Amino acid sequence: MAALQLRDVPEDVHRELKVRAARAGQSLSEYALAVLKTHTELPTLGEIADRIAQRSAVETTTSVGDLIRAERDDRSA
Repeated sequence: MAALQLRDVPEDVHRELKVRAARAGQSLSEYALAVLKTHTELPTLGEIADRIAQRSAVETTTSVGDLIRAERDDRSA
């Protein structure tokens, strides 16, 4: 496993990370690693935009209003 060192972390950010780590019952290092893992599991806006751009358009024969109306009718029946 690789090591990561952060420098020039603002004091208020460092303090808040320590508080959150303590509340989670983790060391600062454990907490920071968990935050980084969670962050990297989520796609960036650029990645989402790329995925959307690669999709083909969907053509429907039914209007969106009619689809919503039919769904609402099905729920109330």
